[in-house]
Amino acid sequence: MHPPKATVAIISPALRKANNGNWQTASRWSRFLRAGYDVLLAAEWPSDGERGALPDCMIALHARRSADSIARFAAACPDRPLVAVLTGTDLYRDIHCDESARRSLDLATHLVVLQDEGPAELSPRHRAKCRVIYQSAPACAPGTPGGGSTFDIVLVGHMRAEKDPLTPMRALELLPDDSRVRLIHIGGALDDVYLQAAQALQARVWPAVQRYVWLASLPHAETRRRIRQAQAMVISSVMEGGANVIVEAVSSGVPVLASRIPGNIGMLGSDYEGFFPAGDARQLALLLERVSRDAGFLAHLREQVARRAPLFAPAREQAEVIKLVADALIQPRAASPP
Repeated sequence: MHPPKATVAIISPALRKANNGNWQTASRWSRFLRAGYDVLLAAEWPSDGERGALPDCMIALHARRSADSIARFAAACPDRPLVAVLTGTDLYRDIHCDESARRSLDLATHLVVLQDEGPAELSPRHRAKCRVIYQSAPACAPGTPGGGSTFDIVLVGHMRAEKDPLTPMRALELLPDDSRVRLIHIGGALDDVYLQAAQALQARVWPAVQRYVWLASLPHAETRRRIRQAQAMVISSVMEGGANVIVEAVSSGVPVLASRIPGNIGMLGSDYEGFFPAGDARQLALLLERVSRDAGFLAHLREQVARRAPLFAPAREQAEVIKLVADALIQPRAASPP
């Protein structure tokens, strides 16, 4: 008779309906762990259906938004491992100003960041229990780009302040009249300001090609197909912990034009040449034109992302996640003192 499997609770405030990066991470990690563990995937702990269960280990995404679940688990299971996975808003805002996020760092026995610039945001005592696990996506061959009249660049992400969707919109206004750049924007508008901006830009008549196509929210599989078919991707965020969309672009051989912020540098490498200053629409416009007109530069960016692609292999992420849980279950609890 086989011994019972250990139980791992994965807590993600964003579940399937949100269709965002945190949900994609939680869903993937649950798949990776199901062969060896009983996995509970929920928005909070304890969940409605699991009030009597005490998991052997908890993994919580988001130090601030999961702070209540983290505190309850630490109180109910003081001798069991608790892993906090830090998001971009955790690393680059909340742990510096929010008491509940800082408390989560103390209560966690293990911390995870999603790119190699992340540990620099932590204090030495928190860095000592932190590891980097890159997210992953299956490798896909690039799709067939659209017709020669446009150079399609995809922008993926729900429109909110951290993603700074207005900078790419403003950049389109600065392109020369004969530009071939067309921005395919995928993501819901989470604020009326973004909704109005997207609708106004899509309704405009442009000199040469339709520069802005807003597709709102799409299923993940369709979004991935659109990424594969694009000639490049833009990520304009002012705050990122380790963007899933970068993983999906790189794993499809699609170059990324990225804001120069720590979370993107940690994903693409400090020597990557496709960065622009965050919030700088003029520099982004210059980069859009260069990548659309300079075939040599585009090929160079493709070579650079190809060198990063092994970091984002599913087998690598799966091995790291399994090792994380195995290490947590065999190590005595050693959370930082509050």
